[in-house]
Amino acid sequence: MEPEKADGRPEWAPLTVDLDRPSAARVWDYYLGGSHNFQVDRAFAREAMARMPDAPVIARENRAFLGRVVRFLAEQGITQFIDIGSGIPTVGPVHETARATRPGARVVYVDNDPVAVTHSRALLEGDPDTLVVEGDLREPEELLSAEGAGRLIDFNQPVAVLLIAVLHFIPDSDDPIAILERIRKRLARGSYLVIVHASAETDAHHAAADLYQRTPTPFTMRTRDEIQRFFDGFESVPPGLVAPTAWRPDPSTEKSALRTPGFAGVGRLR
Repeated sequence: MEPEKADGRPEWAPLTVDLDRPSAARVWDYYLGGSHNFQVDRAFAREAMARMPDAPVIARENRAFLGRVVRFLAEQGITQFIDIGSGIPTVGPVHETARATRPGARVVYVDNDPVAVTHSRALLEGDPDTLVVEGDLREPEELLSAEGAGRLIDFNQPVAVLLIAVLHFIPDSDDPIAILERIRKRLARGSYLVIVHASAETDAHHAAADLYQRTPTPFTMRTRDEIQRFFDGFESVPPGLVAPTAWRPDPSTEKSALRTPGFAGVGRLR
């Protein structure tokens, strides 16, 4: 059993973490079989799975997509990655996947969850080519500043910005299109934008979205056309905006027939 503080929290959990409310990052960690989550997250995940039993499979399929797209980007010559909403970089993290093709690839992990940030820093301690930033997608200038991702990333060279299952946590009131435009303006030509976004395609997914209204990060479900708008200014990389499982699948290793209720796409900055 892990040592606990006086209030019952694990020793690794920062005092700023609310033990009474579930976190999307920690629930995702639970779906992937990780151990960096609390009882409140596990209870929430089990309730979500009662409404959407495929939730852990969807999490694994998103992780498989992440692996495929990072390998693709590394093959295109990309050596700089910013993974926003990264959670805890375990189970095939970006830096390991990229470096299998591009040794020395530099990766910045960004999250606004203190547990994700604390554990990411502990896991990556001593790796000079990774950086963990506590930041919020809604504040892109701060996130990409010289004090943020700019400590490791050269924005005069192409960068891959990864937004895997994070934009559906940004409500329309925060103007996500404007946020992405502000990010795009910082990127060099030849940079890439990668998005995975949930979409309201099934009753079960609607139920899960309703459940997430109880968390600090509720879902905003969007249509395919609405998600496509996030790629304004980018040239679509084939096969375009498709289900994550349909984006360049590897038939030799990926047998799942489940169609994740959402869309994944990659764009290259012209």
